[in-house]
Amino acid sequence: MERKTNRNNRRKVCLLSTHPLLLEQFTRKLSQSHLSVKALRLRQVLFEDVNRLAIPGADVYVVDGHDPFAPSLAGALVKRFPSSQVIVLAESFTDSTTFPLLELGVKGLLDYSEASVHLPEAIRMVAGGGYWVDRRVLSRFVESMVHSSGHGFAQAPSARLSPREREVLECLLANLSNKEIARKLKISERTAKFHVSNLLAKFEVKRRVDLIMLLLQDDRS
Repeated sequence: MERKTNRNNRRKVCLLSTHPLLLEQFTRKLSQSHLSVKALRLRQVLFEDVNRLAIPGADVYVVDGHDPFAPSLAGALVKRFPSSQVIVLAESFTDSTTFPLLELGVKGLLDYSEASVHLPEAIRMVAGGGYWVDRRVLSRFVESMVHSSGHGFAQAPSARLSPREREVLECLLANLSNKEIARKLKISERTAKFHVSNLLAKFEVKRRVDLIMLLLQDDRS
């Protein structure tokens, strides 16, 4: 009975690609990591066909970004399965290809070499509400979103925050470090770190970048 329960509690993962060898490789790897995996081989589809695909339910969808329709597919998955998460794999990523995917709501971006080692870990990370994206890329994305939207606290979700926490939150949305927050608010770096930790706890996230992305995503919805 215990084994059956553990099997039923496995994260469900759906792999989507036009390449059978890639599907075979990652299906085998993920199955060895105690994940429940379904592989869906796709044909080349046009944008208007994406929403017609018969896609099984899953906790995390892993999309092969090698295919030209991958961004359309990723966006369709985010909309059709709002409680699920999406990861995109590709040979490489640039800001011009990464930023649109993050704006669509994709939570993980891995090149093939990284995925061959860390894909199971990335799946568990995004399934738990986090992001698996290179920190430098994510930082540049946050900066671009903040500058382009003029994002302020008034647009953030309501929460029981003290006046000081509101000020710290504004600094986080400006992508400031703890040292920069301390300097701007004329407080110690230790106090700044304390307030940041409290904010993470109140918004139920583990990392400051997850909080920033949560607020930016809520603002776009």
